[in-house]
Amino acid sequence: MKLCRFGPRGQEMPGLIDADGRLRDLSGHLADITPADLSPAGLSRLASLDPLSLPVVEGTPRFGVPVTGTSTFIAIGLNYADHAAESNLPIPTEPVVFNKWINCLNGPNDPVVIPKASGKTDWEVELGVVIGTRASHVAEGDALSHVAGYVVINDVSERHWQQERGPTWDKGKGFPTFGPVGPWLVTADEVGDPQDLSMWLDVNGRRMQDGSTRTMIFTVAQIIAYCSQFVTLQPGDIITTGTPPGVGLGQKPQPWYLKAGDVVTLGIQRLGEQRQEFIAWSPEV
Repeated sequence: MKLCRFGPRGQEMPGLIDADGRLRDLSGHLADITPADLSPAGLSRLASLDPLSLPVVEGTPRFGVPVTGTSTFIAIGLNYADHAAESNLPIPTEPVVFNKWINCLNGPNDPVVIPKASGKTDWEVELGVVIGTRASHVAEGDALSHVAGYVVINDVSERHWQQERGPTWDKGKGFPTFGPVGPWLVTADEVGDPQDLSMWLDVNGRRMQDGSTRTMIFTVAQIIAYCSQFVTLQPGDIITTGTPPGVGLGQKPQPWYLKAGDVVTLGIQRLGEQRQEFIAWSPEV
């Protein structure tokens, strides 16, 4: 299934994308897509519905983050060896873990605000994992059973705050709007192997990233098992799993960063696409 939330910010309604790519309204069956709906029982109930029985949503409504109620937004850094190399950093021996603040969550096609006085706002296409059942001290072999589904994420990053303002990355990763997620959550059964998904990102129509989850250093299962040792993962929690090479920081002969008016488009095989216009900070945004 492809589950989504659509409508104005703060007024999103639950939806489903049918086999023909049409948006269907789920609000006759549930009020919203919440962590409780991501359990095996919740997903089974939704899967039992006939999509053709659901009302078609006409037009092109805004998509929101596909699930509400996320309590933790975890990110993994340097999880592709060639991205570590372009960042001039060693290949990690354990996953590099940091947080993106919950209030940076953003719809997949919503504008992204370049922080005040920022000259180093960057892009990162990433595979996102949405947890469906509580995970604490899980074994690697059981880790994927805790996944409800997968999403596209742009791990937008402000490199000055990430790298030059102290040793923690979190400051550069959680600015408002820096977490576009969606357009929909694709359930794990429909995605299949998360380690065999192609991914891409363009800036103003120029291909910057072209990679595959096959080249991850730590697999999705390894990441979930690792993180579950020090944080109890709850339904609705999101883990974004790292980016392939091609970010602005790694451009040669010098880094290249985003400016107001730039348009970033990105996508992952079987998971859909995003589009964001980057806009300048002002007190009103």
